[in-house]
Amino acid sequence: MAKLVSVSEMMAIEQAADAAGHSYEAMMQAAGRSLAEAVLAYSPVAEGQALALVGTGNNGGDALVALADLSDEGWAVAAYLVGQREADDPLVARVGELGSIFRLSEDPDYEALNDLIAQCDVLLDGLLGTGIRLPLREALAELLLEVDAALDEMEDPPLVVAVDCPSGLDCESGEFAPETLPADVTVTMAAVKEGMLTVPAFELLGELAVGEIGLPEDLPEWLAITREVVDEELVFSALPERPADSHKGTFGTALIVAGSANYLGAPLLAGRAAYRIGAGLVNMAVPQSIQAANAGHLPEATWLPLADDQGAIAAQADVSTGLERATAILIGPGLGTHTGTGSFLADLLDSELPQLVLDADGLRLLAQLKDWPSKLRADSMLTPHPGEMAILTGLDKDAIQADRMAVAQRYAQEWGCVVVLKGAFTVIAGPNGESAVIPAASAALATAGTGDVLAGMLVGLRAQGVPAFSAACAGAWLHAQAAVLAADYRGGEAGLMACDFIEHLPELIG
Repeated sequence: MAKLVSVSEMMAIEQAADAAGHSYEAMMQAAGRSLAEAVLAYSPVAEGQALALVGTGNNGGDALVALADLSDEGWAVAAYLVGQREADDPLVARVGELGSIFRLSEDPDYEALNDLIAQCDVLLDGLLGTGIRLPLREALAELLLEVDAALDEMEDPPLVVAVDCPSGLDCESGEFAPETLPADVTVTMAAVKEGMLTVPAFELLGELAVGEIGLPEDLPEWLAITREVVDEELVFSALPERPADSHKGTFGTALIVAGSANYLGAPLLAGRAAYRIGAGLVNMAVPQSIQAANAGHLPEATWLPLADDQGAIAAQADVSTGLERATAILIGPGLGTHTGTGSFLADLLDSELPQLVLDADGLRLLAQLKDWPSKLRADSMLTPHPGEMAILTGLDKDAIQADRMAVAQRYAQEWGCVVVLKGAFTVIAGPNGESAVIPAASAALATAGTGDVLAGMLVGLRAQGVPAFSAACAGAWLHAQAAVLAADYRGGEAGLMACDFIEHLPELIG
């Protein structure tokens, strides 16, 4: 996983690395190589023309190093210098030997700039770095508008690659200038900056990649950062192997305690998701009155009809036979908040339970119990959205949303469990101070039942023996990716249903 840092933290890390002997020059050389590698990976052509917009800061230097490396790979390169770089700058001199140098000071009408943009295959945006302050100076704002207008007029515009961040984005706050140049790919150096994972700033990044700057692995200031951004590498390292001689017992049994007359479909969504994420067996514990209506829609499951009261799980309901085989249990989707169901939950939590996931109404009922954190086993997982988090904590929802990471970290440690704070850029926090963010925000998930799907995925991973924090990271990341695939398949985000996401899980984990 990539680390998540504030701008000030990143500056301190770089200063510490320089003091430890890994110079700014060495960091720039490593960053430029990473940038060139990203261009080669994302470019639509094998050997093309690269143009870099070069500012006076370090990201301008990164862009110049990348141009030189691209030239070594057979690319034609040009740099457009904005602002003064030292006359004896060796990076400028090297690019001048390999390609062409142009200067804004010699191009008052942007004629050369427009010609260069029209000819290039890749445009490197190395104008402004992560330390900018808004608003932009008039000359820079005008230049960015000129570039944007030139790109808009092109039938086949170049790939825009932002160096560290799109020029005009404040990576501390997530605010950005109206002139900010949107990127197709952003190669952020060493770590993702906090302001990037905000809406609508995130929409300016395009594909987000992390470049290397060669930091010493034992640098204390780097090791002190425990916030992570979940990526594909982490997710697939967490998923269990599936040997050819496996059987259903190999991948565990998920017991799902869910449903009521008013929320008939919630158990089905969770059960299907648990199967699609790889659980070997799913046992559905639902109110007896809704079991018949559900069973035909999920014939692969086994069913445990529970005593009910007015369509909800009754206080005297007994799931002990389901607990005998379960390797993980999910409590909550569609339960409702009937008083009898609350009594049932209180008694159940006094039992010896397997790995536990609590979601939705299970969380609302939990909050009604006295000293409820003491009733949870240490590896339990809670999956609140901001409204449910407000009920659990007593905090105002706006206060939670204002500092999601800090709130999740605080209560994960206080409660001694893994907290999955859902929403745009879902936050996962563990009891030992570990934390992570899912780099995704999608309107495709803004529909009923998507939380039930995620809960089913999480209990399915836990049933297979994936540790709680890793399961939370992997499940939430795969959930977001399934939404992207579903939107692509259906032709858009509007009109998607939670069940659409489930069918894409096998292709993600296969």
